[in-house]
Amino acid sequence: MSARLKGRYRQVERLLADVVAWARDRGDVEAVALVGSYARGRAGMASDVDLTVLTPAFAELAADGEWFERLRPGSRLIRSAAWGPLLERRYRLRSGLQVEVGLVSSSWAQLPLDPGTRRVLGDGHRVLHDPRGLLARAGEALTAG
Repeated sequence: MSARLKGRYRQVERLLADVVAWARDRGDVEAVALVGSYARGRAGMASDVDLTVLTPAFAELAADGEWFERLRPGSRLIRSAAWGPLLERRYRLRSGLQVEVGLVSSSWAQLPLDPGTRRVLGDGHRVLHDPRGLLARAGEALTAG
């Protein structure tokens, strides 16, 4: 792994630590997962960071374009989209790293898992914050078949 890529991984780990601290400070964030290439440990320099935030306040967070910018000053919202029940907000950090935040209700991880949730989590995930065990149960359901 190149020194540049190692630096990128360190940057991502700092971001994840800050997201976890933010989630712990909010009573309405029920779970946070890292998904995609960083969760699989196969990210490259061009990879984005994919986060899924489970919260009953997902619509409010999606409407507040500044909460992530407060977490990462200098970041910019570059795309908003809806993918079924998930509201995507994509940010570009000063370093150029892109962070995709998927905001969704905690019902996204309810059992039985819907095909979309099963696909996202089954493609690789890392639980970052899960005080109620929502993602832990979803992960167990994946391995159970």
